Amino acid sequence: MRAGRRDGMAALNLGEWLLAAEDTLQTGPHPVSARQDAELLVRSLLGEDRAWLLTHRDSDLSSEQLELLNQHLSRRTNGEPIQYITGETEFYGLPFRVTSDILIPRPETEHLVEKVLALAAHFQAPRIVDVGAGSGAIAVALAHHLPHASLTAIDLSSPALAIARENAVHNGVQNRIRFVQGDLLAPVAEERFEIVVSNPPYVPTGDKASLAVEVRDFEPALALFAGKDGLDIYRRIIPDAFAALVPGGCIALEIGYGQQAAIRALLAESGFEEIEFTSDLQGIPRVAFGLRRLSAP
Repeated sequence: MRAGRRDGMAALNLGEWLLAAEDTLQTGPHPVSARQDAELLVRSLLGEDRAWLLTHRDSDLSSEQLELLNQHLSRRTNGEPIQYITGETEFYGLPFRVTSDILIPRPETEHLVEKVLALAAHFQAPRIVDVGAGSGAIAVALAHHLPHASLTAIDLSSPALAIARENAVHNGVQNRIRFVQGDLLAPVAEERFEIVVSNPPYVPTGDKASLAVEVRDFEPALALFAGKDGLDIYRRIIPDAFAALVPGGCIALEIGYGQQAAIRALLAESGFEEIEFTSDLQGIPRVAFGLRRLSAP
């Protein structure tokens, strides 16, 4: 049943719309989150929190509000990520604007931020470069927590960089991050850093059909897929990162499921030492670390 009107009935109030929307979402690809999604659509449109929602279910909705809600409901029922519909998400406790030009920041990537925060504590004024910055989530979170650090955020996509800049302004760190457009580390090839961090594309192209519809059909392929085995970007970024790091510098990478052995080999081949991995809450190795030796052996 389409949320908005029942047969022969007047326009629905807020509570009635939520019930009808939940029924509709139950038929889509995300039935488990149907109630939560319906509430998020309303809260985003009205700018209210959940407490207000629970106490104002008898509130009337204007025809304009109903039209927008039904449009958003249709998009979600078709599988579009809720973050693209509301235009916002949260990452590492900070608010971020998101659009279909960028990959939606994942909770798993917070492990990468935590690793870099720990590494940065070993440097007085670390120069950190975020390669493939996307929404700017990593760079903004690091700038927010590391007032003594210098951040550079690189991305090939100009629309992604525009969103990243917006997110830096929104979180008050726009003066702490330099944004550069280009392919991986090429734009800063002559510079040196204490830390290289990246959450690159790492999904094998052959896995596309097995991905959730909201990922497969809506998120940018450029930010997801990296060749037959998902390692194409790592093969480029790891040796370039070694060259870009000062002695004693380090690399931190997010990696995909089942890639630990291959990433270990790539890091070792490029000269990185003390290679280690951090697992996510599901026990999956998620963050790879490598150190560039302080001096030649």
